[in-house]
Amino acid sequence: MTGVVVDIGDGATHVVPVAEGYVIGSSIKSIPVSGKDVTLFVQQLMKERGEHVPAEDSFEIARKVKEMHCYTCSDIVKEFNKHDKEPGKYIKHWRGTKPKTGAPYSCDVGYERFLGPEVFFSPEIYNSDFTNPLPEVIDKCIQSAPIDTRRALYKNIVLSGGSTMFKDFHRRLQRDLKKIVDDRILASDARLGGNVKAQPVEVNVVSNPIQRYAVWFGGSVLASTPEFFAACHTKAEYEEYGASICRTNPFSLGIYQFILVRGQDNKLQTNSVYSRSEASLLAEDEMLQKIHLAMVLEEIAKNEEAAYR
Repeated sequence: MTGVVVDIGDGATHVVPVAEGYVIGSSIKSIPVSGKDVTLFVQQLMKERGEHVPAEDSFEIARKVKEMHCYTCSDIVKEFNKHDKEPGKYIKHWRGTKPKTGAPYSCDVGYERFLGPEVFFSPEIYNSDFTNPLPEVIDKCIQSAPIDTRRALYKNIVLSGGSTMFKDFHRRLQRDLKKIVDDRILASDARLGGNVKAQPVEVNVVSNPIQRYAVWFGGSVLASTPEFFAACHTKAEYEEYGASICRTNPFSLGIYQFILVRGQDNKLQTNSVYSRSEASLLAEDEMLQKIHLAMVLEEIAKNEEAAYR
């Protein structure tokens, strides 16, 4: 079981490589572009165009527009030309009722249909602080993994999360990633003078109807295996021992160690293109400090109990 999971949630995007069932923790990448950013960008575009959308309802309308009308285009310039030549064919109309007055209103949905999802492929149009497209981040993730796993990782890239459900999203991602890989192979061949030809690398992005709920589905499959119950604690055990019981079996300990390792990785990568925002790092530091404090207090309580006995 080898592949790369690209999970795009509402608040963050994670790229996680897995080799033979084991997560390659040192190669995990996170980027500050997520489904919520698409919603905010759609909201911004509609506001700048002067659409008559109630301010108190604009975010929710942008979210619905994103889910109902947005799609991934193959070429942003060609898409602009298509919309300009045949606006009646591509412009959609949104109708609603103002929540305060009950008066009906309508607005047009135009360029934001394809510009919204474009933030994953051209993030600079939305945020000038982060300009690395998702295909490049996936490529960096795989290139940082052990060399003997890379071909298998490129061959099985699995999508997860609602923001991967845009029409043709997986095709665009596969095309752009394939171009990055092929360009690197051509550059390598050129450096060698054409005497040695590198073998082509297969790139495959897997799309599945359940990818919107892939996280829940994976959790339910895990919970249905006999091994899962051998690594879990009962409610009665938790009530007896408290949160410290989460550090006494491999399953929970692995999650705890993952949190600690990711926190250290993010500190080391603060100046890199993969780093999270300063606010995100501060929030994670605070969480780690709370975990550490809980461990210290627990140890003090154990020592006091032992002394009393």
